[in-house]
Amino acid sequence: MGNGIKAMTRQYMHLSSTEETAITVGRRRGKPVILKINARKMCEDGYRFYLSENKVWLTDFVPKEYINKEQIIWYVSNTLR
Repeated sequence: MGNGIKAMTRQYMHLSSTEETAITVGRRRGKPVILKINARKMCEDGYRFYLSENKVWLTDFVPKEYINKEQIIWYVSNTLR
């Protein structure tokens, strides 16, 4: 993850407000990996978030210090690893 996560080819990072939504969206592209982000702390520290028309949270970049590395969840098929 280096310095954090950036949007790459997209304009913004797309964040889900629930784990269920993240799983559903992630499965569109294969096997999802769910990262828990401390978005509240990011907001308190001045990072900007935008709510899209389809209720997806957007941000420019997620610095590594806001990623909870102890709560990375890997989904393989329909099971949790």
